[in-house]
Amino acid sequence: MPTRILIVEDDPDIAQLVARYLDKAGFTTERVTSGREALQTITERPPDLVVLDLMLPHMDGLEVCRLLRAHDATSGIPVIMLTAKAEEVDRIVGLEFGADDYVTKPFSPREMLLRIKAILRRGQSDGVEESMTRGSITIDSARHRVLVAGKPIVLTAVEFKLLSMLMQRPGRVQARDRLLNEVWGYESAIDTRTVDTHVRRLREKLGKAASAIETVRGFGYRLRE
Repeated sequence: MPTRILIVEDDPDIAQLVARYLDKAGFTTERVTSGREALQTITERPPDLVVLDLMLPHMDGLEVCRLLRAHDATSGIPVIMLTAKAEEVDRIVGLEFGADDYVTKPFSPREMLLRIKAILRRGQSDGVEESMTRGSITIDSARHRVLVAGKPIVLTAVEFKLLSMLMQRPGRVQARDRLLNEVWGYESAIDTRTVDTHVRRLREKLGKAASAIETVRGFGYRLRE
């Protein structure tokens, strides 16, 4: 089945531009114009990915993202935040609310397409071990499932890939720029705060096992052996 992408954008020209490029790339797209309509559509017909504008009528993109992450049925759906706000604080807030990535307006449709393909690849196993256990954490790549002390937790595609990278290399420090490249697909360390924000969210979900991820000040992170 073709990959379904929901475009949540109240500017018809931008929505049409994004849809045209994605349709041409072989995706199936659906468009809505408000946050409330987006939540209803996602609940009834969960897409494979959401392109979500920040500034929407009635309910903004941050609230939509927060509500998606708050429910198990929708918490794993990848979200790319589309915003005209380019300030770092706005990007960090978007990531804190659960966005997997962001694209700032004006944007290149080609860049948007590359970001979408990169995020969808994160949900795949990428040839890593099908099952790994480190301490109380078990990750099952084939089933895209994570257990902490035998209990399942729900991670986004980015959080899952980030945890996989750390678990594959226990005891070895992973630099922020390397994680940006391998998890996000960025060629340069354009915003290392992105890594810090996702690690913080990942630790919150790991609960008592959060201490397994160790911060190496000024460099990056590693999984304790």
